[in-house]
Amino acid sequence: MSTPTVSPRSLISATKLVKRFGERAVLQNISIDVHQGKIVTLIGPNGAGKTTLVRILLGLTTADEGHIERRKDLKIGYMPQKLSIDPTLPITIERFLKLSGNRDPIKIRAVLERIHIAHLLNSPLQSVSGGEMQRVLLARALLGSPNLLVLDEPAQGVDVSGQAELYELIGKIRDETGCGVIMISHDLHIVMSSTDEVVCLNHHVCCHGEPEQVSNDPAYLELFGATAANSLAVYTHNHNHEHDLTGQITTEQDKP
Repeated sequence: MSTPTVSPRSLISATKLVKRFGERAVLQNISIDVHQGKIVTLIGPNGAGKTTLVRILLGLTTADEGHIERRKDLKIGYMPQKLSIDPTLPITIERFLKLSGNRDPIKIRAVLERIHIAHLLNSPLQSVSGGEMQRVLLARALLGSPNLLVLDEPAQGVDVSGQAELYELIGKIRDETGCGVIMISHDLHIVMSSTDEVVCLNHHVCCHGEPEQVSNDPAYLELFGATAANSLAVYTHNHNHEHDLTGQITTEQDKP
């Protein structure tokens, strides 16, 4: 069987993935391509297979069928949905970030400054708010200078205004570094305005494409209802340009 051709801009390319747990097919015939400089968001109901798909893409578990190609220089930064910390554990933000393996204080401060929480450097980890904690986890993911960020529900426990700010920040990081981003999210209305491609999963790919395209797809409407699509329109923006590896705009199309 021939190996699928992978685009030079592709970080991970998966073709016809199948995953079964016993007799139950969790993923059926899934194909996905994640390019550098692009944000891909996985949405779908609970139990749709989003986390399983990400685990397969990252090599943490194997598919029963299908093919995956990963770029040789792939460096992944992973941000978990949440992290449980013993409230009696005496650890500062700086010490926590050093546990990631990068003990360079200059780089740690630079990353915290990039995401606007440098003032928390010496704060106890247990004292930060939910939104600040998510930024700490994002900082941890960035310390290894990844070319692919994998974010599992990055706005978990963050209020609506904080969610919008966090997704905007993720977009800026993409622009500055040229990294690719895979996000898992349930925050449909806000996150879909901050992404380039949406993949709607329910054990198979129900629909995929740009946010506005997906929000009008019958499969999306069947899963989430017309109310979700109408609300989404408030947040949708036109991402009518592309970025190079430095985040600079390389092409721009005429606005409608």
